Amino acid sequence: MTTPGRPRDRNLDSAILTATLELLAERGYLELSLEEVAHRAGTSRPAIYRRWPGRAPLALAAIADRLDTPAPPDTGCTLCDLSEGIEVFLAAYRTIRPDVLSSVFADCSAEPSLRDLYIEAIVEPPRRAVAHTLDIAIERGDIRSDADRDGLLDMLASVVHYRAVFQSRHLTEEDAAAVVETLLRGAAVDYPALVEHSATHH
Repeated sequence: MTTPGRPRDRNLDSAILTATLELLAERGYLELSLEEVAHRAGTSRPAIYRRWPGRAPLALAAIADRLDTPAPPDTGCTLCDLSEGIEVFLAAYRTIRPDVLSSVFADCSAEPSLRDLYIEAIVEPPRRAVAHTLDIAIERGDIRSDADRDGLLDMLASVVHYRAVFQSRHLTEEDAAAVVETLLRGAAVDYPALVEHSATHH
């Protein structure tokens, strides 16, 4: 029996999250069973409930773990770094079934605390994936200093989320490139110069 104050078993946490992701991929959110998660992770329902208070928080924790991607490098090429940041994130995002995202959203939308968890787990990662790159681009002078930085992040994050949740399909690399081009043509000081610089990095 776990005594109060004893550190959580991180290996068990990982096993539970892995089992959850596997079941989400195989059966979807609506068929996600904590009994099956416990069986696959080699633990019990009470052990899961000690960590996550229900199905939605567990699913969100598993998805957040999958979407925890590293920030893109600073290569000196704004277009390259921004595109890579989105592509790294999308590679992880595409491993989550669109119907899972929409089902979890429906389950969380009426409860403010769950809705906040959903935003942090699913909506915020694409913002974080490109925020550092945008900040560097502004400092470098590739993006106007008066550009709405948070608005740009919202646009990039929202289009990724909208396609998956409301259109049941993930943003493709071609779609992502088109979104970046549309945004930067309006935000960049000299977009043709960014394109030319990008070409020298391939």
